[in-house]
Amino acid sequence: MTHIAILGAGQAGAALAARLRALNFEGRITLIGEEEALPYQRPPLSKKYLLKEMSLEQLHLRPERFYAEKDITLLRGRRVTAIDTAGRQLRLDGESLAYDQLALTTGATPRTLPASLGGAMAGVYVVRNLADVERMAPEFAPGRRVLIVGGGYIGLEAAAVAAKLGLKVTLVEAAQRILQRVAAPETSDYFRALHAGQGVEILEGIGLQRLEGGTAISVALSDGSRREVDFVVVGIGVMANDGLAAAAGLACENGIVVDAQGRSSDPSVWAAGDCTRFPYRGEMIRLESVQNAIDQAEAVAANMLGAGQDYVPKPWFWSDQYDIKLQIAGLNSNFDQVVVRPGAGQACSHWYFREGELLAVDAMNDPRSYMIGKRLIEAGRSPLPGQVADAGYDLKSLI
Repeated sequence: MTHIAILGAGQAGAALAARLRALNFEGRITLIGEEEALPYQRPPLSKKYLLKEMSLEQLHLRPERFYAEKDITLLRGRRVTAIDTAGRQLRLDGESLAYDQLALTTGATPRTLPASLGGAMAGVYVVRNLADVERMAPEFAPGRRVLIVGGGYIGLEAAAVAAKLGLKVTLVEAAQRILQRVAAPETSDYFRALHAGQGVEILEGIGLQRLEGGTAISVALSDGSRREVDFVVVGIGVMANDGLAAAAGLACENGIVVDAQGRSSDPSVWAAGDCTRFPYRGEMIRLESVQNAIDQAEAVAANMLGAGQDYVPKPWFWSDQYDIKLQIAGLNSNFDQVVVRPGAGQACSHWYFREGELLAVDAMNDPRSYMIGKRLIEAGRSPLPGQVADAGYDLKSLI
């Protein structure tokens, strides 16, 4: 009987296992995770879960009985230390587990501050898994002072939660503006104003020199100023968990390199989710999103069973900050024009173009613009910039 092992029990791993059964795979499935918890969703950790608006049970992707009902062996709290691709074996807590095909859904790990800057001090946290959030949750008490390092979506979401809970929030971003790596200046401006309106102090173009301990954490910044805070949340990006794959001889370059169908450089090893680097529109990319983790995992499941179909992502993302829901469709790489489409109240959308081609849309509390933009991008159709800027023009007519 064929045995498929899945290493990594997050969103991608759980989706891949479920899809195999939905496609009537009758062989053995083993899903292996390092955490003791049932597979769970990560995005709400830094938002609704931290705000105590969501329970642990609501975080779970599936109830425990699902895995038994689908005959999926779920190994929790287990660590794989090596992959033997020649012998098709996993070293698992000192034991060996044979596989016929292996799927790597190992995700990503947050970048941390160097210990030389105080990154190893008590009171300095990252946001990635359930244990991270449960460790830091007691710190989020009204009146306490928090430093957020990093002005990407994770940092801004953490700042929003802290401000809503009544903390004094300072956010530092070493780049010239928040969201510089992922969004246009117009989107940065929108969220800077949003956070300023909630009392968050945002310092841009200012780096962190060091943290020093004491009764409080003393923060030295690159402009020579200092702050005293009670704790620090670091959100400076993630790194693909490709160490095991690289040690096993698989091709890795900022992620596990896979072809369009999700197969690695070893024909019996596949990969999906945040840990992968795969082809898209003539270049190799990584996509760190729930949507990609699920869609790529389900495509890989089908290809492991012989479907032979290329995975073509339809990227979308979201971020919740205060009462604003940001929805993003497409990828804005190498845009040369941004058009603002006004909406009602705080709603608006930012449309990214390259040489007249629509690449992506950032929609703030504007689900209609998001859905229309997403459908246009997926259909390969581009409105004229003037049509986008005209709030009275019905873009839906172009679909």
